Amino acid sequence: MVLKVHNTLSGELELFEPVNKEGPVGMYVCGINTYDDSHMGHAKAAVTFDVIRRHIQKKGFDVKYVINFTDIEDHCIERAIELDIPLKELADKYIAEYFKDMGALGVREADIYPIASEHMDDIIAAIQILIDNGFAYESGGDVYFSVSKVENYGQLSNQKIEDMQVGARIAADEKKDDPMDFTLWKTKKEGEPFWESPWSEGRPGWHIECSVMSMKYLGETFDVHGGGTELIFPHHENEILQSEAISGKPFVKYWLHGGLMNVGDDKMSKSLHNFFTIKDVLKEYDPLVVRFFLLNTHYKKIIDFSEQALNEAKQALARLQNTLDNTRKTLESADPVLSDDFIDAANKALQNFDEAMDNDFNTRDAIASLFDFSKEVNKYLEAGAVSKASAEAIIVTFEEIDDRLTLFRAESSLADEMIDAHVRALIEEREQARAQQNWARADEIRDILREKGIGLEDTPDGVKLKRL
Repeated sequence: MVLKVHNTLSGELELFEPVNKEGPVGMYVCGINTYDDSHMGHAKAAVTFDVIRRHIQKKGFDVKYVINFTDIEDHCIERAIELDIPLKELADKYIAEYFKDMGALGVREADIYPIASEHMDDIIAAIQILIDNGFAYESGGDVYFSVSKVENYGQLSNQKIEDMQVGARIAADEKKDDPMDFTLWKTKKEGEPFWESPWSEGRPGWHIECSVMSMKYLGETFDVHGGGTELIFPHHENEILQSEAISGKPFVKYWLHGGLMNVGDDKMSKSLHNFFTIKDVLKEYDPLVVRFFLLNTHYKKIIDFSEQALNEAKQALARLQNTLDNTRKTLESADPVLSDDFIDAANKALQNFDEAMDNDFNTRDAIASLFDFSKEVNKYLEAGAVSKASAEAIIVTFEEIDDRLTLFRAESSLADEMIDAHVRALIEEREQARAQQNWARADEIRDILREKGIGLEDTPDGVKLKRL
């Protein structure tokens, strides 16, 4: 099986062949702007590329994974001024919160997390190279990239420059030669933080920060650059121009872009004030449920955020977890001499999963294949003819898949881990209702719990819980 990825640059599904066959796969993903808590849109990107990185590693490649933090941009500066704190203090706070949020979601840490403000000498040096090479110019203390000096502008977003020029204007206070030229360095405004440069006291533009940080740690040409579709233009488009103007070499081989997260008909974003922070969502939902919700859609597709979708994800994941738990219980009493026929089915299930992941990291189809496998396992378990070897093969298959997805608990106890305080209160209330022979209320609570994916079985030894 070979890995194929959908490259935004070509618009086609391409065979994945790293730039350097001897060295690690270089992978860079645009991170957060450090002025507020991360929201569910950030979670989608982080979980998506976490799984992409893991699958590339599973294919036998080492991966050098870099995620940046942008602490120099308008929102960060405005927030620091509003709070009357240094920019670094603001960034440090939200970088720490980012690690808490992503750790809770089971996102494995990248190898390097460069911060824009800590690379100012590199950024200034890169801008000077662009000026010296004739691709940039200084104007009144600002520095702009001259788009007219390059070819193929719009290659990533598949736009023609004449179409991009429609509506582009030069404001009265701008100093650039052409409406399409973009900022590499901007002169400070009153009250803003600034850095010394050959052109003015000021700060860099957003695009040059990512070019400099990615090339510093991954080289002038590297394998994978990821981000959301909203970054294709102008951010990633401009990264290509300036990076290749600096090095004279191709910048990135594979561009991977994930779909947005919507709330209703709008993109989830802080500017629209329609975002849900990761912290708030995790107060109501298990982190593994959130991961399942995010991965049960192909990464290039838009996800619609809603409580209904999260509740459906909770019930669906519970069914898979229940299959795994039942297999673990069966393993304890499995007969070692019975048929091992299900071992082949387990191997086939893993093959189906791999094929889906090899097709542009299609977690949607990969999870669907896991449900198909789970149904077969359940039939096998119900038949009661499970050998130890077959049970072990089933568990290994789940564990192998989970090494890429992180959806399951190593040892799951429904009573201890999957029931929140509200559910516990309902179970206790039902016990009281039964003791008072209030059968109508007891049945009503049973139905409420069934909607939550929890089944109750009344036995002489008490109530047993199971996932539905």
